[in-house]
Amino acid sequence: MRQQTKGEGKPVMEVSASYSADVILPKQPQKRPSSSQTIIVIGSSTGGTEALRTLLTALPAEMPPILVAQHMPATFTQSFASRLDSLCKLTVKEAEDNELVREGTVYIAPGHSHLLIKPVSSGAYAVNLHGGLEVNRHRPSVDVLFRSAANLVGSHCIGIILTGMGRDGAACMMELKEAGAWNIAQDEASCVVFGMPKEAIAAGGVNEILPLGNIANRLRQLVAQRSAAV
Repeated sequence: MRQQTKGEGKPVMEVSASYSADVILPKQPQKRPSSSQTIIVIGSSTGGTEALRTLLTALPAEMPPILVAQHMPATFTQSFASRLDSLCKLTVKEAEDNELVREGTVYIAPGHSHLLIKPVSSGAYAVNLHGGLEVNRHRPSVDVLFRSAANLVGSHCIGIILTGMGRDGAACMMELKEAGAWNIAQDEASCVVFGMPKEAIAAGGVNEILPLGNIANRLRQLVAQRSAAV
């Protein structure tokens, strides 16, 4: 937000534009997922670095690909990924454009780009980094990641929204749910800021609300159920 004066009258507060995910990619009609591969997508902001550490360190190495949009400056995402990698059984890395997403790996969105999923000819998925406009005043934006997953992964996706300020992720978490994904929100008591989860719950895009310490176990259950159904 910046202030400008208009003539000799009172200062006028001019608010910078806030764009939706539409400026990066359109919402696509629901269709069959591009692949049978399960993908986990996570969005977080204020308090998210420690929430992600708690969640990811509790997961085994045998997990589907996990893509994370954490609001963080570009100068910190590489070191954040490296720190998590040293603590987790999973491989954690800063996402690179065009790399295939693999099981047992967590992809952290670089602070300078939106993180999207794209299909590849082999029937798998790859990373797509997009340096376009900020969405909900953020790049990376949770809404962009969630819409990408809703468009392509649909019912094979598990969405998670963690602690954070604002509403980023709420609109497109609803799109994920409509596409058949199973969505989890962190509960108020365990959040540093109950902004993003609260907005996602209010929008109707959440299937269940859990304390942070219970999400890893629930994820393991959901992944095991999907594996058994294949």
